[in-house]
Amino acid sequence: MTELNTVEHLQALGQQAKQASALMAKASAAVKNQALRRLAQLLRENTEALQDDNAKDLMRAKAAGLPDPMVDRLKLSPQVLETCAQGCEQLAAMPDVIGEIIGMKQVPSGIRVGQMRVPIGVFGMIFESRPNVTIEAASLSIKSGNACILRGGSEAIESNKALAKLVHQALIHSGLPPDAVQLVQTTDRAAVGQLITMPQYVDVIIPRGGKGLIERISAEAKVPVIKHLDGNCHTYVDDPCDIDMAARVADNAKTQKYSPCNASESLLVARGVAAEFLPKIGAIYAAKGVEMRCCSKAKAILSQVSEAKLTDATEQDWFEEYLAPIISIKVLEGLDEAIAHINHYSSHHTDAILTRDHMHAQRFLREVDSASVMVNTSTRFADGFEYGLGAEIGISTDKFHARGPVGIEGLTSLKYVVLGEGEVRV
Repeated sequence: MTELNTVEHLQALGQQAKQASALMAKASAAVKNQALRRLAQLLRENTEALQDDNAKDLMRAKAAGLPDPMVDRLKLSPQVLETCAQGCEQLAAMPDVIGEIIGMKQVPSGIRVGQMRVPIGVFGMIFESRPNVTIEAASLSIKSGNACILRGGSEAIESNKALAKLVHQALIHSGLPPDAVQLVQTTDRAAVGQLITMPQYVDVIIPRGGKGLIERISAEAKVPVIKHLDGNCHTYVDDPCDIDMAARVADNAKTQKYSPCNASESLLVARGVAAEFLPKIGAIYAAKGVEMRCCSKAKAILSQVSEAKLTDATEQDWFEEYLAPIISIKVLEGLDEAIAHINHYSSHHTDAILTRDHMHAQRFLREVDSASVMVNTSTRFADGFEYGLGAEIGISTDKFHARGPVGIEGLTSLKYVVLGEGEVRV
């Protein structure tokens, strides 16, 4: 596709999405939920065929030398597809927030003032690797009464096309406009540049991918962007804590899956529990082949763990998002130093404290400046599906317009509504 054709293609998608958004905004909850349940059914019925299409992408990615974490994100396993289907059903079962009026109050003039929740309109989604994002974005778009234009990475083009066909089938089956969810069919990189500079059609851009992609979009977009640059998440083991519980959670936060942005990349340990805790977690990480990049205190304690892969941490390691079996480990004096370290080095995505001290937990929740802050659980829970949002369009580390996992409400706006009985201003 030539550059001119790419521009024309994106312009056409924008016009169609704008028209479809008006129809989606007034669609009933019953119709939107019907489309979501139908999409869940289609995903289950077509699992085998979808894996065939996905296999083409996987083969091409491996041949191109794509890093293992990226290949892992590319896989459409039966479990991934079932999670997508369950996400659609969870969304269908949730209340419809569109048209909801909140904060209605009467003011001295006699008028009543409140705010109504309405769809944003059209959002553009630019994402890499994970083809399941096609379903997450489509299902959230349907539930929130928006239209969307999806541009996945070239490495997942066959998978994305196959999934988009199922979305269109579900929309048509339910009497909704098929143009409510459109996939950019070209892998031409110029499509991204065009999509992020069409404010006449697109109301917000949501990038989901590597830091380079998101920095580029943030710099060049002429449309508002909901973004996060990276996921340098921390788990802090406090003094006092339940050592066995802390080891179990710290293990899960790092090793349950290495490639997601909510995996813990840094382990902070209070000095008072380090001698007991570090050998326990070190043995677990060593058995799983996790490289530990340590401060001098942590390294001295972990050196007793046989077969542990230990290296000296550099200053850059405290900032790093590895997306790999690598973790940085630091021994700190206690809570004050942990909070200061996290607020300085973290990407403000997700950070957790493992503690038995209620006051420490409350301070951590208040003072750590991140989109998700957790007590006594794994950072891997920082996910729209796990939060009960049905699905997520992404995780925002911005403070406007949405923060944390972006679900239905993150894809809506509020407009003021005023009710009167003939009042006039004097």
